[in-house]
Amino acid sequence: MAVPSSLQPRLLSSFVGGRFVRSTQPVQRLFRFNPGSKHVSMQLSRSLSGLTDLLFNRRNEDVADGKRKRLRPGKISPCRPVPDHILRPPYVGSRQPPGIASGPEVHDEKGIECMRASGKLAAQVLEFAGTLVKPGIRTDEIDQAVHQMIIDNGAYPSPLGYGGFPKSVCTSVNECICHGIPDSRELEDGDIINIDVTVYLNGYHGDTSATFFCGEVDEEAKTLVQVTKECLDKAISVCAPGVEFKKIGRTINDHADKYRYGVVRQFVGHGVGLVFHADPVILHFRNNEGGRMVLNQTFTIEPMLTIGSINPVMWDDDWTVVTEDGSLSAQFEHTILITKDGAEILTQC
Repeated sequence: MAVPSSLQPRLLSSFVGGRFVRSTQPVQRLFRFNPGSKHVSMQLSRSLSGLTDLLFNRRNEDVADGKRKRLRPGKISPCRPVPDHILRPPYVGSRQPPGIASGPEVHDEKGIECMRASGKLAAQVLEFAGTLVKPGIRTDEIDQAVHQMIIDNGAYPSPLGYGGFPKSVCTSVNECICHGIPDSRELEDGDIINIDVTVYLNGYHGDTSATFFCGEVDEEAKTLVQVTKECLDKAISVCAPGVEFKKIGRTINDHADKYRYGVVRQFVGHGVGLVFHADPVILHFRNNEGGRMVLNQTFTIEPMLTIGSINPVMWDDDWTVVTEDGSLSAQFEHTILITKDGAEILTQC
């Protein structure tokens, strides 16, 4: 799950950030990242970019190519219950996200095994969720199935109750960059959908996402999704002890540039483990931030690419973030462990 940022307005861990580009007011429930600082702080004032209104008038009913209508909010069902015996993260019960915890997630052998277990379960849940994607299914149905699989395995769905997030998974369709709330909208033939799964198992979070095709998807969408996956894979391949974090952003940006895709700056990767969001902040674009990877450290890489504008607009649900111009966006994410030989992907089956 990404976090927001603000490097001139820059970053947002897909659940953290700063100010949205062209927004005159601070973004709700985003963390501000300050260059040269190790901390990302929450912005809690309720406000929206004026651009949000554009999503709901007739002139913008369709995207420029006329092939699909822009997303509209659907009906959100009640939060799903979690059995009492399942361990909950500390933030459950509070509507304020805890922000990014100071200090990296570096583990001993026991911690590494716990991270492997949570990562594997997250990967299995994501793989299952992907099999549900088909025209006519509601994103709320995907949430229901994901929720049930997670609790059946004795884990807690990390997004549920995080800063008031009402569901157990994020489902981001078409122009939705991240943090889409599952609702009554039915998927349509030709849609793309990112499903973002995080599980809390035995006190450790495993975080992963992937973008799936719904029915027959056009070549433009297929290429965007493929290149986004390649960006993640290439970024993981450069990770190892002592490597500067900024190499991740340069690697992703270089590959995206070859296809003239935009790289979303307002949402970032993050440390993950005992806490949902921790240091370091992982930028997916070229930057000069400091910091190097250390042995046995865990964090996410989760690039978000767009065909058009990289400027994000937040809906009035305070979570759903879409592209300003309605252009398609895709995302992939893994939790990785830094090993002596490079990086181990924890969130794969």
